[in-house]
Amino acid sequence: MSFFARVRNMIFRPVAEWRVVGQEGIPTKTLFFQYVVPMALVPAIASFFGYGLVGADGIHFRVSGLFWGSAMAIDNFITSLAVFWFGSLIVNALSPGFGASRDAGRSARLMAYAYTPAWIAGLFYFVPSLQELVVLGLYSVYLFYLGIPVLKPMPDDQRLSYAIVIAILVIIIRFLVGLLIVNLIYFISGNPYLPYAPSLF
Repeated sequence: MSFFARVRNMIFRPVAEWRVVGQEGIPTKTLFFQYVVPMALVPAIASFFGYGLVGADGIHFRVSGLFWGSAMAIDNFITSLAVFWFGSLIVNALSPGFGASRDAGRSARLMAYAYTPAWIAGLFYFVPSLQELVVLGLYSVYLFYLGIPVLKPMPDDQRLSYAIVIAILVIIIRFLVGLLIVNLIYFISGNPYLPYAPSLF
């Protein structure tokens, strides 16, 4: 299955595509470098161009230039990778509590492919004024729900609860990791555009 075919099918034919995924035995390392990293580059590159070249108007200032473009790109890229790794660990760790068995490889595949819409929604960062539309990435929760019976079989009455719990935890992870990275960038390089921003340090 080619990279682009996998992305297209996960978006438009998820039920059939999950069945294909369930028959694969792709190693997590291969999954990471051949799917997760390229997908994580989507919001990163979009952020670099959107905030670095197009720019966005803040309340007291305009966000634009190399500093902001680079900071947002780094933030989105590292956060995406962190969400995948930590999300996969949580998916696997919580499985027994919902009647499924632990399997690190299947957990990683469920996390990676279900997160596809969230990465694709990062394209809206190309035009910062449309960035609110990244909420469309919540379609990932539905894909996760569809993928559970294939990769993490569990009682039907546990699927929805499992999907909701994982979604909430992933959102929390993304928020905390993103906040930490941004503050680290400001701490290391300084924040010439937003001196009154709250800091963790």
